[in-house]
Amino acid sequence: MREIDRLTTERYGIASLDLMENAGRGVADTIAGRHPNLEQCWITVLCGKGNNGGDGLVAARHLAERGARPSVHLFAKAEEVGGDAAVNLRRWRELGAVNEVTTEEALEKISAELAAADIVVDALLGTGLSGPARGLAATAIDDVNRLARHADVIAVDIPSGMPSDSFDSPGPVIDADATITFTAPKIGQLLPPNAEHVGRLIVHEIGSPRELWESDESLKLHWLEPGEFRGLPLRRAANTHKGTYGHALIVAGSYGKSGAAALAGMGALRSGAGLVTVATPQPVLGIVAQYMPELMTEPLDATGRGTVAAHVAESGRWQELLTGKTAVAMGPGLTTEADTVRFVQTAVADCPLPLVLDADGLNAFGNAAAVLKDRRGPLAVTPHPGEMARLVGNSAAQVQSRRLETALESARAWNAFVVLKGFRTIVASPDGRAFVNSTGNPGMATGGTGDVLTGILAGLTAWFGASNWATVLGLGVYLHGLAGDLAAERRGEISLVATDVVRALPRAFCRTLEAIEHA
Repeated sequence: MREIDRLTTERYGIASLDLMENAGRGVADTIAGRHPNLEQCWITVLCGKGNNGGDGLVAARHLAERGARPSVHLFAKAEEVGGDAAVNLRRWRELGAVNEVTTEEALEKISAELAAADIVVDALLGTGLSGPARGLAATAIDDVNRLARHADVIAVDIPSGMPSDSFDSPGPVIDADATITFTAPKIGQLLPPNAEHVGRLIVHEIGSPRELWESDESLKLHWLEPGEFRGLPLRRAANTHKGTYGHALIVAGSYGKSGAAALAGMGALRSGAGLVTVATPQPVLGIVAQYMPELMTEPLDATGRGTVAAHVAESGRWQELLTGKTAVAMGPGLTTEADTVRFVQTAVADCPLPLVLDADGLNAFGNAAAVLKDRRGPLAVTPHPGEMARLVGNSAAQVQSRRLETALESARAWNAFVVLKGFRTIVASPDGRAFVNSTGNPGMATGGTGDVLTGILAGLTAWFGASNWATVLGLGVYLHGLAGDLAAERRGEISLVATDVVRALPRAFCRTLEAIEHA
Protein backbone atom coordinates (compact mmCIF):
# COMPACT_ATOMS: atom_id res chain seq x y z
CA MET A 1 0.00 0.00 0.00
CA ARG A 2 2.88 2.40 0.65
CA GLU A 3 4.15 1.65 -2.85
CA ILE A 4 0.70 2.25 -4.33
CA ASP A 5 0.46 5.59 -2.51
CA ARG A 6 3.89 6.56 -3.87
CA LEU A 7 3.03 5.57 -7.44
CA THR A 8 -0.31 7.38 -7.23
CA THR A 9 1.60 10.60 -6.60
CA GLU A 10 4.54 9.99 -8.96
CA ARG A 11 2.69 8.57 -11.97
CA TYR A 12 -0.69 10.25 -11.71
CA GLY A 13 0.12 13.53 -9.99
CA ILE A 14 -2.34 13.04 -7.13
CA ALA A 15 -0.83 14.76 -4.11
CA SER A 16 -0.41 12.78 -0.90
CA LEU A 17 -2.24 15.59 0.90
CA ASP A 18 -5.24 14.95 -1.36
CA LEU A 19 -5.10 11.24 -0.56
CA MET A 20 -5.20 12.08 3.14
CA GLU A 21 -8.11 14.43 2.58
CA ASN A 22 -10.04 11.74 0.72
CA ALA A 23 -9.28 9.21 3.44
CA GLY A 24 -10.46 11.41 6.29
CA ARG A 25 -13.57 12.48 4.40
CA GLY A 26 -14.39 8.82 3.82
CA VAL A 27 -14.16 8.13 7.55
CA ALA A 28 -16.47 11.06 8.30
CA ASP A 29 -18.94 9.95 5.62
CA THR A 30 -19.03 6.43 7.06
CA ILE A 31 -19.60 7.70 10.59
CA ALA A 32 -22.38 10.02 9.40
CA GLY A 33 -24.03 7.09 7.64
CA ARG A 34 -23.94 5.04 10.83
CA HIS A 35 -25.19 7.92 13.02
CA PRO A 36 -27.90 10.10 11.42
CA ASN A 37 -28.11 12.13 14.68
CA LEU A 38 -24.46 13.10 14.40
CA GLU A 39 -24.80 16.52 15.98
CA GLN A 40 -26.14 14.89 19.17
CA CYS A 41 -23.28 12.40 19.51
CA TRP A 42 -20.31 12.77 21.84
CA ILE A 43 -17.36 12.04 19.54
CA THR A 44 -13.82 11.41 20.78
CA VAL A 45 -11.00 11.36 18.21
CA LEU A 46 -7.65 9.85 19.23
CA CYS A 47 -4.78 10.83 16.92
CA GLY A 48 -1.16 9.77 16.70
CA LYS A 49 1.57 11.97 15.24
CA GLY A 50 1.84 10.12 11.90
CA ASN A 51 -0.28 9.91 8.78
CA ASN A 52 -2.92 7.82 10.56
CA GLY A 53 -3.38 10.69 12.98
CA GLY A 54 -3.56 13.04 10.00
CA ASP A 55 -6.45 11.00 8.59
CA GLY A 56 -8.16 11.32 11.97
CA LEU A 57 -7.70 15.10 11.99
CA VAL A 58 -9.28 15.35 8.52
CA ALA A 59 -12.17 13.18 9.73
CA ALA A 60 -12.67 15.45 12.76
CA ARG A 61 -12.78 18.52 10.51
CA HIS A 62 -15.40 17.02 8.21
CA LEU A 63 -17.46 15.84 11.17
CA ALA A 64 -17.40 19.37 12.58
CA GLU A 65 -18.49 20.75 9.21
CA ARG A 66 -21.49 18.40 9.42
CA GLY A 67 -22.56 19.89 12.74
CA ALA A 68 -20.80 17.51 15.13
CA ARG A 69 -18.56 18.65 17.99
CA PRO A 70 -15.67 16.16 18.08
CA SER A 71 -13.11 16.28 20.86
CA VAL A 72 -9.59 15.78 19.49
CA HIS A 73 -6.74 14.28 21.52
CA LEU A 74 -3.23 14.23 20.07
CA PHE A 75 -0.85 11.65 21.54
CA ALA A 76 2.21 13.79 20.92
CA LYS A 77 3.32 17.39 21.17
CA ALA A 78 2.12 19.48 18.26
CA GLU A 79 5.68 20.26 17.14
CA GLU A 80 6.35 16.51 16.73
CA VAL A 81 3.73 16.24 13.97
CA GLY A 82 5.15 16.60 10.47
CA GLY A 83 4.30 16.35 6.80
CA ASP A 84 0.70 16.18 5.65
CA ALA A 85 -0.46 15.44 9.18
CA ALA A 86 0.99 18.81 10.32
CA VAL A 87 -0.94 20.59 7.57
CA ASN A 88 -4.18 19.03 8.78
CA LEU A 89 -3.36 19.77 12.41
CA ARG A 90 -3.18 23.47 11.48
CA ARG A 91 -6.46 23.19 9.56
CA TRP A 92 -8.17 21.57 12.53
CA ARG A 93 -6.90 24.23 14.91
CA GLU A 94 -8.81 26.81 12.88
CA LEU A 95 -11.99 25.02 13.98
CA GLY A 96 -11.29 23.59 17.41
CA ALA A 97 -8.86 22.82 20.19
CA VAL A 98 -6.39 19.97 20.48
CA ASN A 99 -5.64 18.25 23.77
CA GLU A 100 -2.06 16.98 23.88
CA VAL A 101 -1.82 13.64 25.67
CA THR A 102 1.82 13.00 26.50
CA THR A 103 1.68 11.63 30.05
CA GLU A 104 -0.20 8.95 31.99
CA GLU A 105 -1.87 11.72 33.99
CA ALA A 106 -3.13 13.39 30.82
CA LEU A 107 -4.53 10.06 29.62
CA GLU A 108 -6.30 9.47 32.92
CA LYS A 109 -8.06 12.83 32.55
CA ILE A 110 -9.86 11.66 29.39
CA SER A 111 -10.99 8.30 30.84
CA ALA A 112 -14.40 9.69 31.79
CA GLU A 113 -14.80 11.02 28.26
CA LEU A 114 -14.00 7.61 26.78
CA ALA A 115 -16.56 5.97 29.05
CA ALA A 116 -19.27 8.46 28.05
CA ALA A 117 -18.48 8.72 24.32
CA ASP A 118 -21.01 7.69 21.68
CA ILE A 119 -18.31 7.41 19.01
CA VAL A 120 -14.57 6.84 19.38
CA VAL A 121 -12.40 7.40 16.30
CA ASP A 122 -9.16 5.42 16.54
CA ALA A 123 -6.40 7.15 14.55
CA LEU A 124 -3.54 6.37 16.92
CA LEU A 125 -1.36 3.88 15.03
CA GLY A 126 -1.46 2.96 11.35
CA THR A 127 0.06 0.39 9.03
CA GLY A 128 3.60 1.53 9.77
CA LEU A 129 3.58 -0.11 13.20
CA SER A 130 6.53 -2.45 13.76
CA GLY A 131 6.17 -4.78 16.73
CA PRO A 132 3.63 -4.41 19.54
CA ALA A 133 2.11 -1.11 20.62
CA ARG A 134 4.10 0.29 23.52
CA GLY A 135 4.00 3.00 26.12
CA LEU A 136 1.17 5.50 26.20
CA ALA A 137 -0.36 4.15 22.98
CA ALA A 138 -0.64 0.66 24.48
CA THR A 139 -2.29 2.08 27.60
CA ALA A 140 -4.70 4.10 25.45
CA ILE A 141 -5.66 0.96 23.50
CA ASP A 142 -6.39 -0.89 26.74
CA ASP A 143 -8.41 2.08 28.01
CA VAL A 144 -10.57 2.22 24.88
CA ASN A 145 -11.28 -1.51 25.08
CA ARG A 146 -12.04 -1.28 28.79
CA LEU A 147 -13.94 2.00 29.00
CA ALA A 148 -15.61 2.63 25.63
CA ARG A 149 -17.88 -0.40 25.85
CA HIS A 150 -20.99 1.51 24.81
CA ALA A 151 -19.34 3.55 22.05
CA ASP A 152 -19.20 2.86 18.33
CA VAL A 153 -15.44 2.42 17.90
CA ILE A 154 -14.29 3.32 14.38
CA ALA A 155 -10.73 2.42 13.37
CA VAL A 156 -9.01 4.51 10.71
CA ASP A 157 -7.32 2.24 8.14
CA ILE A 158 -6.42 -0.44 10.73
CA PRO A 159 -7.18 -0.95 14.43
CA SER A 160 -4.32 0.50 16.45
CA GLY A 161 -1.84 -2.15 17.56
CA MET A 162 -2.66 -4.56 14.74
CA PRO A 163 0.19 -5.58 12.40
CA SER A 164 -0.78 -5.04 8.78
CA ASP A 165 1.13 -7.99 7.32
CA SER A 166 0.52 -10.88 9.73
CA PHE A 167 -2.44 -12.58 11.37
CA ASP A 168 -1.22 -12.53 15.00
CA SER A 169 -0.99 -9.43 17.15
CA PRO A 170 1.97 -9.35 19.58
CA GLY A 171 0.41 -6.68 21.80
CA PRO A 172 -2.87 -4.92 22.63
CA VAL A 173 -5.20 -4.08 19.74
CA ILE A 174 -8.23 -1.79 19.54
CA ASP A 175 -11.49 -3.75 19.41
CA ALA A 176 -13.25 -1.85 16.62
CA ASP A 177 -16.89 -2.03 15.64
CA ALA A 178 -15.92 -0.98 12.13
CA THR A 179 -12.67 -0.36 10.29
CA ILE A 180 -12.51 1.97 7.29
CA THR A 181 -9.45 0.86 5.36
CA PHE A 182 -8.17 2.64 2.27
CA THR A 183 -7.83 1.39 -1.31
CA ALA A 184 -7.63 -2.31 -0.40
CA PRO A 185 -7.66 -4.51 2.71
CA LYS A 186 -4.46 -5.20 4.57
CA ILE A 187 -3.42 -8.83 4.97
CA GLY A 188 -3.51 -8.70 8.75
CA GLN A 189 -7.18 -7.66 8.75
CA LEU A 190 -8.58 -10.60 6.87
CA LEU A 191 -8.33 -13.73 9.02
CA PRO A 192 -8.67 -14.74 12.66
CA PRO A 193 -7.52 -13.98 15.25
CA ASN A 194 -6.83 -10.41 14.06
CA ALA A 195 -10.08 -10.18 12.11
CA GLU A 196 -12.02 -10.36 15.35
CA HIS A 197 -10.66 -6.89 16.23
CA VAL A 198 -11.67 -5.36 12.88
CA GLY A 199 -15.45 -5.38 13.19
CA ARG A 200 -17.10 -4.58 9.91
CA LEU A 201 -14.40 -4.01 7.29
CA ILE A 202 -15.21 -1.17 4.90
CA VAL A 203 -12.90 -0.53 1.93
CA HIS A 204 -12.86 3.12 0.87
CA GLU A 205 -11.18 4.25 -2.36
CA ILE A 206 -9.16 7.44 -1.95
CA GLY A 207 -8.07 8.04 -5.54
CA SER A 208 -5.40 5.46 -6.35
CA PRO A 209 -6.07 4.01 -9.83
CA ARG A 210 -7.16 0.37 -9.66
CA GLU A 211 -4.65 -0.67 -12.32
CA LEU A 212 -1.84 -0.11 -9.81
CA TRP A 213 -2.83 -3.31 -8.05
CA GLU A 214 -5.14 -5.14 -10.44
CA SER A 215 -2.32 -5.46 -13.00
CA ASP A 216 0.20 -6.74 -10.44
CA GLU A 217 0.32 -10.52 -10.84
CA SER A 218 2.42 -10.87 -7.69
CA LEU A 219 -0.62 -9.93 -5.61
CA LYS A 220 -2.24 -13.31 -5.03
CA LEU A 221 -4.48 -12.60 -2.04
CA HIS A 222 -7.89 -11.22 -3.01
CA TRP A 223 -10.75 -9.76 -0.97
CA LEU A 224 -14.06 -10.99 -2.38
CA GLU A 225 -16.25 -8.04 -3.26
CA PRO A 226 -18.38 -7.33 -6.36
CA GLY A 227 -15.49 -5.88 -8.35
CA GLU A 228 -13.86 -9.34 -8.45
CA PHE A 229 -16.71 -10.60 -10.64
CA ARG A 230 -16.76 -7.93 -13.34
CA GLY A 231 -15.35 -10.40 -15.87
CA LEU A 232 -18.26 -12.85 -15.55
CA PRO A 233 -21.21 -12.40 -17.96
CA LEU A 234 -23.90 -12.28 -15.29
CA ARG A 235 -26.46 -10.53 -17.48
CA ARG A 236 -28.27 -13.04 -19.70
CA ALA A 237 -28.54 -12.53 -23.44
CA ALA A 238 -32.03 -12.52 -24.95
CA ASN A 239 -31.41 -15.37 -27.39
CA THR A 240 -30.52 -18.02 -24.79
CA HIS A 241 -32.30 -21.10 -23.43
CA LYS A 242 -31.99 -23.50 -20.51
CA GLY A 243 -29.28 -25.46 -22.27
CA THR A 244 -27.13 -22.34 -22.36
CA TYR A 245 -26.79 -22.40 -18.58
CA GLY A 246 -25.73 -25.97 -18.05
CA HIS A 247 -27.04 -29.05 -16.27
CA ALA A 248 -25.92 -29.72 -12.69
CA LEU A 249 -26.01 -33.22 -11.20
CA ILE A 250 -26.32 -33.36 -7.40
CA VAL A 251 -25.46 -36.72 -5.83
CA ALA A 252 -26.69 -36.53 -2.27
CA GLY A 253 -29.04 -37.78 0.42
CA SER A 254 -29.90 -40.97 2.28
CA TYR A 255 -32.64 -42.28 4.52
CA GLY A 256 -33.12 -39.61 7.20
CA LYS A 257 -31.03 -37.04 5.30
CA SER A 258 -33.20 -36.24 2.33
CA GLY A 259 -33.16 -32.54 3.24
CA ALA A 260 -29.44 -32.28 2.47
CA ALA A 261 -30.07 -33.41 -1.09
CA ALA A 262 -33.02 -31.05 -1.49
CA LEU A 263 -31.15 -28.03 -0.13
CA ALA A 264 -28.23 -28.63 -2.48
CA GLY A 265 -30.62 -29.00 -5.40
CA MET A 266 -32.48 -25.81 -4.53
CA GLY A 267 -29.19 -23.94 -4.16
CA ALA A 268 -28.15 -25.05 -7.65
CA LEU A 269 -31.46 -23.96 -9.19
CA ARG A 270 -31.40 -20.57 -7.50
CA SER A 271 -27.84 -20.04 -8.76
CA GLY A 272 -28.78 -19.97 -12.40
CA ALA A 273 -28.22 -23.52 -13.67
CA GLY A 274 -30.52 -24.25 -16.60
CA LEU A 275 -31.28 -27.76 -15.34
CA VAL A 276 -30.67 -29.54 -12.04
CA THR A 277 -30.97 -33.27 -11.41
CA VAL A 278 -30.70 -34.73 -7.92
CA ALA A 279 -29.54 -38.35 -7.88
CA THR A 280 -30.49 -39.88 -4.55
CA PRO A 281 -31.22 -43.34 -3.09
CA GLN A 282 -34.51 -44.80 -4.28
CA PRO A 283 -36.14 -44.88 -0.79
CA VAL A 284 -35.92 -41.08 -0.40
CA LEU A 285 -36.44 -39.96 -3.99
CA GLY A 286 -40.11 -39.14 -3.47
CA ILE A 287 -39.33 -36.94 -0.49
CA VAL A 288 -36.65 -35.00 -2.35
CA ALA A 289 -38.88 -34.49 -5.39
CA GLN A 290 -41.55 -32.81 -3.26
CA TYR A 291 -39.34 -29.93 -2.16
CA MET A 292 -39.27 -28.06 -5.45
CA PRO A 293 -41.12 -29.06 -8.62
CA GLU A 294 -38.35 -27.67 -10.84
CA LEU A 295 -35.91 -30.31 -9.56
CA MET A 296 -35.45 -33.43 -11.65
CA THR A 297 -34.53 -36.64 -9.86
CA GLU A 298 -32.78 -39.92 -10.60
CA PRO A 299 -33.10 -43.01 -8.36
CA LEU A 300 -29.96 -44.77 -7.15
CA ASP A 301 -29.85 -48.35 -5.92
CA ALA A 302 -29.69 -48.36 -2.14
CA THR A 303 -28.16 -50.40 0.64
CA GLY A 304 -30.34 -51.88 3.35
CA ARG A 305 -29.81 -48.69 5.36
CA GLY A 306 -31.10 -46.44 2.59
CA THR A 307 -27.73 -45.15 1.36
CA VAL A 308 -26.15 -45.28 -2.11
CA ALA A 309 -24.92 -48.77 -3.02
CA ALA A 310 -21.32 -49.23 -4.18
CA HIS A 311 -22.23 -50.94 -7.44
CA VAL A 312 -23.84 -47.71 -8.76
CA ALA A 313 -20.33 -46.42 -9.51
CA GLU A 314 -18.98 -49.80 -10.57
CA SER A 315 -21.56 -50.29 -13.30
CA GLY A 316 -22.60 -48.33 -16.36
CA ARG A 317 -25.17 -46.48 -14.26
CA TRP A 318 -22.64 -43.84 -13.14
CA GLN A 319 -21.58 -42.96 -16.69
CA GLU A 320 -25.23 -42.89 -17.69
CA LEU A 321 -25.91 -40.30 -14.97
CA LEU A 322 -23.01 -38.13 -16.17
CA THR A 323 -24.25 -38.03 -19.77
CA GLY A 324 -25.47 -34.56 -20.71
CA LYS A 325 -24.35 -32.94 -17.46
CA THR A 326 -21.88 -30.06 -17.21
CA ALA A 327 -21.02 -30.12 -13.47
CA VAL A 328 -21.39 -32.48 -10.51
CA ALA A 329 -21.72 -31.96 -6.76
CA MET A 330 -21.40 -34.91 -4.40
CA GLY A 331 -21.58 -35.48 -0.69
CA PRO A 332 -24.39 -33.86 1.32
CA GLY A 333 -26.21 -36.43 3.41
CA LEU A 334 -24.62 -39.50 1.80
CA THR A 335 -23.39 -40.94 5.16
CA THR A 336 -20.18 -42.89 5.71
CA GLU A 337 -21.65 -46.37 5.33
CA ALA A 338 -18.89 -48.64 4.03
CA ASP A 339 -20.75 -49.41 0.81
CA THR A 340 -21.40 -45.73 0.17
CA VAL A 341 -17.77 -44.83 0.86
CA ARG A 342 -16.76 -47.27 -1.90
CA PHE A 343 -19.28 -45.62 -4.22
CA VAL A 344 -17.84 -42.15 -3.53
CA GLN A 345 -14.22 -43.22 -3.97
CA THR A 346 -14.91 -44.94 -7.29
CA ALA A 347 -17.20 -42.20 -8.61
CA VAL A 348 -14.76 -39.40 -7.79
CA ALA A 349 -11.89 -41.18 -9.49
CA ASP A 350 -13.99 -41.78 -12.58
CA CYS A 351 -15.65 -38.36 -13.06
CA PRO A 352 -14.33 -36.29 -15.98
CA LEU A 353 -16.64 -33.33 -15.22
CA PRO A 354 -15.93 -30.45 -12.82
CA LEU A 355 -16.78 -31.91 -9.42
CA VAL A 356 -17.64 -30.16 -6.14
CA LEU A 357 -16.97 -32.53 -3.25
CA ASP A 358 -18.48 -31.81 0.15
CA ALA A 359 -19.49 -33.33 3.50
CA ASP A 360 -19.63 -37.14 3.34
CA GLY A 361 -18.00 -36.97 -0.07
CA LEU A 362 -14.92 -35.66 1.75
CA ASN A 363 -15.31 -37.96 4.73
CA ALA A 364 -15.02 -40.90 2.37
CA PHE A 365 -11.34 -40.06 1.95
CA GLY A 366 -10.49 -39.78 5.66
CA ASN A 367 -6.71 -39.48 5.97
CA ALA A 368 -6.20 -40.57 2.34
CA ALA A 369 -6.79 -37.22 0.67
CA ALA A 370 -3.59 -37.56 -1.38
CA VAL A 371 -5.47 -39.81 -3.82
CA LEU A 372 -7.64 -36.85 -4.81
CA LYS A 373 -4.92 -35.61 -7.12
CA ASP A 374 -5.29 -38.74 -9.26
CA ARG A 375 -8.90 -38.16 -10.35
CA ARG A 376 -9.84 -37.61 -14.01
CA GLY A 377 -11.48 -34.16 -13.95
CA PRO A 378 -11.33 -30.76 -12.23
CA LEU A 379 -12.07 -30.85 -8.49
CA ALA A 380 -13.19 -28.39 -5.81
CA VAL A 381 -13.45 -29.51 -2.19
CA THR A 382 -15.49 -27.58 0.39
CA PRO A 383 -14.50 -28.71 3.90
CA HIS A 384 -15.36 -27.06 7.18
CA PRO A 385 -12.42 -27.01 9.66
CA GLY A 386 -13.32 -30.41 11.15
CA GLU A 387 -13.46 -32.08 7.74
CA MET A 388 -10.23 -30.39 6.69
CA ALA A 389 -8.57 -31.63 9.87
CA ARG A 390 -9.46 -35.23 9.00
CA LEU A 391 -8.21 -34.78 5.44
CA VAL A 392 -4.82 -33.40 6.44
CA GLY A 393 -4.36 -35.37 9.67
CA ASN A 394 -4.43 -32.37 12.04
CA SER A 395 -6.82 -31.06 14.66
CA ALA A 396 -9.49 -28.49 13.86
CA ALA A 397 -7.66 -26.04 16.13
CA GLN A 398 -4.48 -26.46 14.08
CA VAL A 399 -6.41 -25.88 10.86
CA GLN A 400 -7.99 -22.73 12.29
CA SER A 401 -4.62 -21.38 13.42
CA ARG A 402 -3.24 -21.74 9.87
CA ARG A 403 -6.33 -21.31 7.71
CA LEU A 404 -4.69 -19.61 4.75
CA GLU A 405 -1.57 -21.77 4.76
CA THR A 406 -3.59 -24.99 5.13
CA ALA A 407 -5.92 -24.09 2.27
CA LEU A 408 -3.07 -23.15 -0.09
CA GLU A 409 -0.90 -26.15 0.80
CA SER A 410 -3.83 -28.53 0.26
CA ALA A 411 -4.80 -26.91 -3.03
CA ARG A 412 -1.26 -27.48 -4.32
CA ALA A 413 -0.97 -31.00 -2.93
CA TRP A 414 -4.31 -32.17 -4.33
CA ASN A 415 -4.21 -30.03 -7.50
CA ALA A 416 -7.71 -28.94 -6.51
CA PHE A 417 -9.56 -25.81 -5.52
CA VAL A 418 -10.10 -25.69 -1.76
CA VAL A 419 -13.04 -23.82 -0.24
CA LEU A 420 -12.23 -23.76 3.48
CA LYS A 421 -15.50 -22.76 5.12
CA GLY A 422 -16.01 -20.74 8.27
CA PHE A 423 -15.58 -17.13 9.34
CA ARG A 424 -13.92 -15.50 6.32
CA THR A 425 -14.22 -18.51 4.03
CA ILE A 426 -11.13 -18.98 1.85
CA VAL A 427 -11.07 -20.12 -1.79
CA ALA A 428 -7.56 -21.40 -2.54
CA SER A 429 -6.37 -22.20 -6.05
CA PRO A 430 -3.65 -24.68 -7.09
CA ASP A 431 -1.74 -21.78 -8.69
CA GLY A 432 -1.26 -20.09 -5.31
CA ARG A 433 -4.06 -17.52 -5.41
CA ALA A 434 -6.44 -17.17 -2.48
CA PHE A 435 -9.75 -15.33 -2.16
CA VAL A 436 -11.05 -14.31 1.27
CA ASN A 437 -14.79 -13.84 1.59
CA SER A 438 -16.28 -10.62 2.93
CA THR A 439 -19.89 -11.77 3.49
CA GLY A 440 -21.74 -14.02 5.93
CA ASN A 441 -22.70 -13.94 9.61
CA PRO A 442 -22.85 -16.25 12.66
CA GLY A 443 -26.51 -17.00 12.03
CA MET A 444 -25.40 -19.23 9.18
CA ALA A 445 -23.89 -21.65 11.70
CA THR A 446 -26.88 -23.96 11.38
CA GLY A 447 -27.54 -27.28 9.69
CA GLY A 448 -27.99 -27.22 5.92
CA THR A 449 -26.32 -23.96 4.98
CA GLY A 450 -23.25 -25.86 3.77
CA ASP A 451 -25.49 -28.02 1.57
CA VAL A 452 -26.92 -24.86 0.03
CA LEU A 453 -23.37 -23.64 -0.71
CA THR A 454 -22.55 -26.94 -2.41
CA GLY A 455 -25.56 -26.49 -4.66
CA ILE A 456 -24.69 -22.87 -5.42
CA LEU A 457 -21.16 -23.83 -6.47
CA ALA A 458 -22.47 -26.64 -8.65
CA GLY A 459 -25.09 -24.41 -10.27
CA LEU A 460 -22.60 -21.66 -11.08
CA THR A 461 -20.09 -24.20 -12.39
CA ALA A 462 -22.75 -25.73 -14.62
CA TRP A 463 -23.42 -22.24 -15.97
CA PHE A 464 -19.89 -20.84 -16.36
CA GLY A 465 -17.73 -23.96 -16.54
CA ALA A 466 -14.36 -24.38 -14.86
CA SER A 467 -12.08 -22.31 -17.12
CA ASN A 468 -12.13 -19.43 -14.63
CA TRP A 469 -13.12 -21.58 -11.70
CA ALA A 470 -11.47 -19.61 -8.89
CA THR A 471 -13.61 -16.57 -9.71
CA VAL A 472 -16.76 -18.68 -10.18
CA LEU A 473 -16.25 -20.41 -6.83
CA GLY A 474 -15.52 -17.04 -5.25
CA LEU A 475 -18.80 -15.69 -6.61
CA GLY A 476 -20.65 -18.65 -5.12
CA VAL A 477 -19.10 -18.16 -1.71
CA TYR A 478 -19.80 -14.41 -1.84
CA LEU A 479 -23.45 -14.86 -2.89
CA HIS A 480 -24.01 -17.53 -0.24
CA GLY A 481 -22.74 -15.22 2.50
CA LEU A 482 -24.62 -12.21 1.14
CA ALA A 483 -27.85 -14.22 1.00
CA GLY A 484 -27.23 -15.13 4.63
CA ASP A 485 -26.73 -11.46 5.49
CA LEU A 486 -29.92 -10.44 3.70
CA ALA A 487 -31.85 -13.23 5.39
CA ALA A 488 -30.49 -12.15 8.79
CA GLU A 489 -31.76 -8.62 8.17
CA ARG A 490 -35.29 -10.03 8.02
CA ARG A 491 -35.13 -13.04 10.33
CA GLY A 492 -32.32 -12.16 12.72
CA GLU A 493 -29.26 -14.36 13.18
CA ILE A 494 -30.66 -16.61 15.90
CA SER A 495 -33.67 -17.86 13.92
CA LEU A 496 -31.88 -18.12 10.57
CA VAL A 497 -32.20 -21.49 8.79
CA ALA A 498 -30.83 -22.83 5.51
CA THR A 499 -34.04 -22.36 3.52
CA ASP A 500 -33.93 -18.65 4.43
CA VAL A 501 -30.58 -18.49 2.62
CA VAL A 502 -32.08 -20.14 -0.47
CA ARG A 503 -34.99 -17.67 -0.48
CA ALA A 504 -32.60 -14.71 -0.23
CA LEU A 505 -30.42 -15.77 -3.17
CA PRO A 506 -32.41 -13.81 -5.80
CA ARG A 507 -31.92 -10.61 -3.79
CA ALA A 508 -28.24 -11.42 -3.35
CA PHE A 509 -27.83 -11.73 -7.13
CA CYS A 510 -29.64 -8.43 -7.71
CA ARG A 511 -27.59 -6.63 -5.06
CA THR A 512 -24.33 -7.96 -6.53
CA LEU A 513 -25.25 -7.02 -10.09
CA GLU A 514 -26.13 -3.50 -9.00
CA ALA A 515 -22.82 -3.17 -7.15
CA ILE A 516 -20.83 -4.39 -10.16
CA GLU A 517 -22.57 -2.06 -12.60
CA HIS A 518 -22.29 1.01 -10.36
CA ALA A 519 -18.67 0.44 -9.35
